[in-house]
Amino acid sequence: MMARQLAWLLVAIILWIAAYASLIPFADAVIAALGLTQKTHLGEALHFFFYDTPKVLLLLTGIVFVMGIIHTFVAPERTRALLSGKRLGIGNVMAATLGIVTPFCSCSAVPLFIGFLSAGVPLGVTFSFLISAPMVNEVALALLFGLFGWKVAALYLGLGLSVAIVAGLIIGRLGMEKHLEDWVREMQATQSADYDAARPTWAERIDAGVRHVKEIVGKVWPYILAGIAIGAGIHGYVPEDFMASIMGKDAPWWSVPAAVLIGVPMYSNAAGIIPIVEALIGKGAALGTVLAFMMSVIALSLPEMVILRKVLKLPLIATFAGVVAAGILVVGYVFNAVL
Repeated sequence: MMARQLAWLLVAIILWIAAYASLIPFADAVIAALGLTQKTHLGEALHFFFYDTPKVLLLLTGIVFVMGIIHTFVAPERTRALLSGKRLGIGNVMAATLGIVTPFCSCSAVPLFIGFLSAGVPLGVTFSFLISAPMVNEVALALLFGLFGWKVAALYLGLGLSVAIVAGLIIGRLGMEKHLEDWVREMQATQSADYDAARPTWAERIDAGVRHVKEIVGKVWPYILAGIAIGAGIHGYVPEDFMASIMGKDAPWWSVPAAVLIGVPMYSNAAGIIPIVEALIGKGAALGTVLAFMMSVIALSLPEMVILRKVLKLPLIATFAGVVAAGILVVGYVFNAVL
């Protein structure tokens, strides 16, 4: 029985790796079969959809499976104790730092966010990760360093981490756990109650991982499809000239919040949005205003909100968006003031 499960697991891992490595060729093949190219708006949007949908679903399945196995080793209480943040927000610092080394877009970060929640990690700590992972990762820092130098990259790193940590601390202090969807809270309670059972075998651990995937992926996949579809539709139609016209260095004070509002409906990762940032700055846009736009695109995207709706109730989503937006505004104004 155990040997058969391990064999199936090995096959599943190989197929997962092969599928993840084939994401771009798969999207290219679909676009070619439809008679389109990425040089058109429709072709770019569809390519994005057929690339990002399997990517996010693969990440969700893999991460949730691993978290399901980890749950059989570590009690939720121990996880909460590790990342509780009681000592000056150390849990938030750890989670935000973890986000730096996970090069996820906002929707790709949601699977690990869900895994943290299901493991009993405090809500504010999970939000520090969710904000940091797309906004402050090595891809964004490397591109900013290459385009604008180490001072801009370092300032972005410091302010981005500050937004992630402070926003997580604020959300944690507000005690909004009641605004998690009922199925998430029930899962947390069930896992806490079941941990005192006899230590499971490896076969049972693998079964737990599979069960975890069925419970979570089975609930959130329609929201993932809807969120990525929205993002793909917008991704192919980025109005650079219009945005540059309201982000100029001599623009009024409201240009920063306007840039944030414009960025929210869009969807991209750091690697995808930084070329747009470079183009906007080349057209005379202010660096702080453009970086605020960039942060809103990758940390407050509408597709991310659609996916999170399956996990969080509206008051918590609104609080998350408001706190992060306030932090992004501060970053924009600071950059404009010092550079």
